Amino acid sequence: MHRREFFKISFAASSALIANLQAAQTTTQPRDNQKISPVLFPEKTKMIVHSDRPPLLEAPRSAFTTAITPNEKFFVRWHMPVIPTATNLDTYYIHVHGEVKKRLYITIDMLKNDYESIEVTVAMQCGGNSRSAFHPTTSGIQWGSGAMACATFKGPRLKDVLKSAGLTEDATWVNLNGNDKAVMTKIENFKRELKIDEISDDTIIAYEMNGKELPFLNGYPVRLIIPGFYADSWVKMLSDIYVTKEYKKHFFMDVAYRIPDNDCECEEPNGLAKKTKPLETMNVKSFIGYPSNGAKVKQKAPLRIKGIAFDAGSGIKTVEISLDGGKTWESATLDKELSAYAFRFFTYNVKPMHKGVMTIMARATNNKGEQQPFAKDIKWNHGGYKYNGIDSVSVRVV
Repeated sequence: MHRREFFKISFAASSALIANLQAAQTTTQPRDNQKISPVLFPEKTKMIVHSDRPPLLEAPRSAFTTAITPNEKFFVRWHMPVIPTATNLDTYYIHVHGEVKKRLYITIDMLKNDYESIEVTVAMQCGGNSRSAFHPTTSGIQWGSGAMACATFKGPRLKDVLKSAGLTEDATWVNLNGNDKAVMTKIENFKRELKIDEISDDTIIAYEMNGKELPFLNGYPVRLIIPGFYADSWVKMLSDIYVTKEYKKHFFMDVAYRIPDNDCECEEPNGLAKKTKPLETMNVKSFIGYPSNGAKVKQKAPLRIKGIAFDAGSGIKTVEISLDGGKTWESATLDKELSAYAFRFFTYNVKPMHKGVMTIMARATNNKGEQQPFAKDIKWNHGGYKYNGIDSVSVRVV
């Protein structure tokens, strides 16, 4: 997609929002069957392209038929248009400073050799994944449902890196920044903050993904991994860790990536919530990887439905399938749990007996008892965040 086309789409989306401020808030199924670009990006297979600068690549539905997402099918989401096109590992380092007893400049070799590395298998999801389901249209990239993935990451714990620097008694917040830059120098970098007591033992600085070096477009040489959080906090090309006593205001924490601070996390298009909070933990979600919308399947022939489910870390209890519009549900078969944070692969076998359109629905319930709602029951928010409506696929039985 050319840049001018991307800006036209963004402008159209903003215009639609203004024109529909008085419209009733609704959600539907996210945009599906989007055109897969023939253009190949480095280390990636053919993807749905929303922009080339910054790179915004979405995986098609067919990518979600395994618990682990292959690196080449892993979605890409950058915020700043200027990202390095090459990295020299001999000169790359992570600067650790602020409320620490010892300022550190940690090279990649030091990160690999001076700290214990662990592996964590986790689902990653953009906060705006499935945003195209919201009506009226919200600002932001109109993702389908492919801005998510799951991988096994390897690297040292963020806690251990901070410990080696020696936190002062006043250390409370950790500011995180990467190496992507804005075109205009006055535009703020993409920074995120974590409270030190929010950092878990599974929060790592990863240098490997699925047993290989991180793909360049996914943050090479190192990125932050925060299980259970939306990927907006998983800083790519991590280069700066600044420990502070007090919270530092940043655009991407105090303006962008915020949701209504109320029980439903919702608001009206013509009455936005006055109180908001940062977008952080993911909700429960399942998704059908096979078959795809519009596929043809044979009458009286075995059909194996495949998909994935995940949440913020309580783990998936059940995935259910409905073939009658949600009137009745039957349990799908869950594969083994790779971790509480990972995709849980599921299958369901059916033999379509009647020709015509058959609609397949999937819903997940986590160990907390939280269950995916019907699309019509999801409430609107101005950022188009946290959509987790029951997924639906319609096929033609021939």
